[in-house]
Amino acid sequence: MQNLTIYRLLENQARHSPHSAAILAQGRVPLTFARLFAHAREVVACLNDLGIHRNDGVAIVLPNGPEMAVAFLSITCSTVAAPLNPAYGASEFEFYLSDLNARALVVQAGVASPAIDVARGRGIPILEIVPKAQDLAGLFEFRGVGSTSFSTAEMAVAEDVALVLHTSGTTSRPKMVPLSHGNLCASAHHIGEALALHPSDRCLNIMPLFHIHGLVAAVLSSVAAGASVVATPGFEAPQFFDWMAAFQPTWYTAVPTMHRAILARSAQSGMPIDRGRLRFIRSCSSSLPPTLMAELESSFGVPVVEAYGMTEASHQMACNPLPPAIRKPGSVGVATGTKTAIMAVGGARLLPLGEVGEIVVRGANVMRGYANQAAEQGFTDGWFRTGDLGRLDADGYLFIEGRLKEIINRGGEKISPREVEEILLQHPAVAQAVVFALPDQVLGQDVGAAVVFRDAGVTERQLREFVAARLVHFKVPRRIILLDTLPLGPTGKPQRIGLAEKLGLMEDAAPAPNTSSEFVAPRTPQEEFLATVWCEVLNLPSVGIHQHFLDVGGDSLLAARTLNRVCQRLDVDLDLLDFMDAPTIADQALMLEGKMQ
Repeated sequence: MQNLTIYRLLENQARHSPHSAAILAQGRVPLTFARLFAHAREVVACLNDLGIHRNDGVAIVLPNGPEMAVAFLSITCSTVAAPLNPAYGASEFEFYLSDLNARALVVQAGVASPAIDVARGRGIPILEIVPKAQDLAGLFEFRGVGSTSFSTAEMAVAEDVALVLHTSGTTSRPKMVPLSHGNLCASAHHIGEALALHPSDRCLNIMPLFHIHGLVAAVLSSVAAGASVVATPGFEAPQFFDWMAAFQPTWYTAVPTMHRAILARSAQSGMPIDRGRLRFIRSCSSSLPPTLMAELESSFGVPVVEAYGMTEASHQMACNPLPPAIRKPGSVGVATGTKTAIMAVGGARLLPLGEVGEIVVRGANVMRGYANQAAEQGFTDGWFRTGDLGRLDADGYLFIEGRLKEIINRGGEKISPREVEEILLQHPAVAQAVVFALPDQVLGQDVGAAVVFRDAGVTERQLREFVAARLVHFKVPRRIILLDTLPLGPTGKPQRIGLAEKLGLMEDAAPAPNTSSEFVAPRTPQEEFLATVWCEVLNLPSVGIHQHFLDVGGDSLLAARTLNRVCQRLDVDLDLLDFMDAPTIADQALMLEGKMQ
């Protein structure tokens, strides 16, 4: 597989199972492997005709859905795909488009995005895709681009870079990770072997397709196995069970916060889970609590396998095996394709089984090195250092003990403290800033910040609004506290690890969501009004006033919808920060009382 390219992978499936479904989507005709391959050839020819060839970077800013899945598969056949989060702001797009040296930007026609203005300002050609809504799932055409001749097409080779993603760093700017066709195809093959994927399998993808998790674990592994993938608009807890019923998937993969929201949605609806054809559930990208794993298995009646992945390894490095092999709750399983070892922190000695050290990996799916940096950075004796602490037990199962890196893992979203610090330091009142992880019982971690003011005439709320105008919402600090001086380490660097505890913020963790046995009904007209809106947006029969919005199936999109309805019906002026600060009906009722006085 490591000698394959994505083009050859699609060609093989088109030859062996041309009429089998590859991509499915709601309200669309399934896209077969034959049509997917033909479409990929057309896209390559079009890009080549526009002067975009092998090793040229193409930034993709598209919403989740079949067009995004097909764009990724097609564009990588010849050029370098660089998917970006559509929720980014102008400053973030400015950085990423510059860092990528993008030759083109692909966006959906008619969808406004700050990326478009940034691209125009940098002289980057903009390619608007027009979905063929009445055609096969995922088919599209480039607006204003005429017919092409396939005779001009130039395909990538296995050593060429196929995908570029950025991974956050804490002591420098985000690193650019180039993944070759060989890396991606090897990873897809390893995932398929670990999960015993078969052409009859169908994955329900609810992960963002600008993340390695969705791109490789869901889409590419399915295509490599000759199986199909359902391209949804993204995670929506109220729609999850409708998709399950409509598409009858055999598996889905998600982060723990999504799994928790799915269980909460099932509990609130009061309807038993119909697993349909589901044969297993996969969890990755954030630690899965053993209690949540047990709840999933009890509710769905299928095994749950936790996997371990990261961008630099083309996603998966280890995975718990499916029955009848042993699955160990709390472990991320055994190595899949890669070789995994434990190395002494700061050294090069490999440690024996049972000892805790830094997790290191090597294999066909591991990148050769970060772009624009020394080839050996991140590697020791050919081993890639993950920055995670862990141990291997006597059976070779990997247990993650913690993180060496200071990246904040907010429910699977990896956030670079330095990136947030740089925005805070742009405020004229801020002299110094350090960003660190706050404990959160719903998300695992959230963003905290400590600042030293040069002008004390600014409030915490104003600073948070300043950051919110420049970064995507999940990077906005939940708490910003004022200090006279920042705590520094012996080398003069800010000490992020353990800072929440030092500052007395460990009690700031969001309270654990109430279970159904602790249901508290609305007590006031304000709480009754809010409960009605929540139930409308989340499609719930009822909701308790102390239940957390995320725990009953909410997400950022549904938060915006809820906020909009509240503002319209009460004629009040609220923003997303208000919602983030008041995640329960009880909290929101108090907030509204203060706003409407």
